[in-house]
Amino acid sequence: MTDEIVRAITDDGLVKAAAVTGRELVEQARNIHKLLPMGTAALGRTLLGASLMGDMLKEEKGALTLQIKGGGPLGTILAVSDHKGNVRGYVQNPHVELMEQRPGKLDVGRAVGTNGTLTVIKDIGLKEPYVGSIGLFSGEIADDLAMYFVESEQIPTACALGVLVGLDQSVTAAGGYIIQLLPGAGENMIEKIEAGVRNMGPVSAALAGGLDGEGLLRAVLKDFDLEILEKHPVAYRCGCSRERVSRALISMGKEELSDLIQEQGQAELTCQFCDQVYYFSKEELEQLLSEM
Repeated sequence: MTDEIVRAITDDGLVKAAAVTGRELVEQARNIHKLLPMGTAALGRTLLGASLMGDMLKEEKGALTLQIKGGGPLGTILAVSDHKGNVRGYVQNPHVELMEQRPGKLDVGRAVGTNGTLTVIKDIGLKEPYVGSIGLFSGEIADDLAMYFVESEQIPTACALGVLVGLDQSVTAAGGYIIQLLPGAGENMIEKIEAGVRNMGPVSAALAGGLDGEGLLRAVLKDFDLEILEKHPVAYRCGCSRERVSRALISMGKEELSDLIQEQGQAELTCQFCDQVYYFSKEELEQLLSEM
């Protein structure tokens, strides 16, 4: 199944929806960060949520950052999306041991924790980015994202995210959806959507059963006439480069860079999103210093 985002709207224009399928991108994150199942599930859900929210941005060079600090053993979870839903991210403690609600059901909420915040940062080209933050509701991530939209943007929202991890620890299925009511929608529409959510059940099971992104939306919104607006691929994509790392070194300032040269004589920097290592010799650092 292709990793992609599907956007749709009901024919009356009162409900908009988007779904993402992302088995490959979550599996790539698992391999990059050498995640155990708890980290795979939590970071995977965060990446999928950030992908859906980033795709909502209208600005071509816009970016969205989703940061979760729940106080649980996983520590900080962070995902960054571009305006097309391509994402990258990391979890602070990727090797948290298995925590289950019941056999076969990972307890993501307990691993993430609820003693903290969910923060959304939207960079849409303005002088300052938009920052919205709420207290964590459940730690399950999807519920917290739905609550974020209600509290920070006053948009009634249903959100479901799921990552299914196989016995070999690889990602079997991953995806989710966000459904939002637009102005003019009535209580009866909320009831229909809630019924659709209940009838379909867990997202990961639906995806493992063969549904794609469009299938998810049509299953949840089965009582609506749905128009598919767009489908496009998404991927785990890191934009790091040696040039960007060089700029980061320059941004340290002359004094700090000089101290680095004197104390260490070299620099080795690792990208937190893709684990790419960039090595700078003493001569290369001195060249950067001379250009400042």
